[in-house]
Amino acid sequence: MSAKTKKIFLALTIIVPFLAYCIIYYAPMIRNAPFRSKDFVSFQYSYGLNAVPENRYDSKTGDYTYLNSKDSVIRANVKLRKNDIIYIHNKANELGLWNFPELIANPGTDTASSKALRYHIVFKYRTKTKKVTYFDDYRGSEKLRDAARQMFKVIDQSLSDAEERYGKQAH
Repeated sequence: MSAKTKKIFLALTIIVPFLAYCIIYYAPMIRNAPFRSKDFVSFQYSYGLNAVPENRYDSKTGDYTYLNSKDSVIRANVKLRKNDIIYIHNKANELGLWNFPELIANPGTDTASSKALRYHIVFKYRTKTKKVTYFDDYRGSEKLRDAARQMFKVIDQSLSDAEERYGKQAH
């Protein structure tokens, strides 16, 4: 067998079946992914110490209400750019938000009366919605806790950047 024939044989017996397997196995998963960025509609984000959080953002309307460092209520209309939304969606994918449980809290936590800082996020897509509520005093899985904190930090930073951009344009 010549060297060229060996290479052709190798390609036909190993590489081609492997590529066919990957295409057959992964293509439907990618095509039917439940949370695709092209199906994104909007997200709501809120956080605070009460059952009804004081700080809220809705990406559909751009309404952003929050308490500043002096406990004054600030109302603003902050529109995120398309690339901000894509960045948040990709970060959610990277952190595995779609696999988070709906409630991330210590066992026995009374969600109505707990005074722990809580974060709530709702991602809305055409056919699905993903909701996650995270209590900051959560002492469970460190990996889950860090991923949730990082997700909320990304959203906070995106909102701060967008508000700063909007403020500079207004002046």
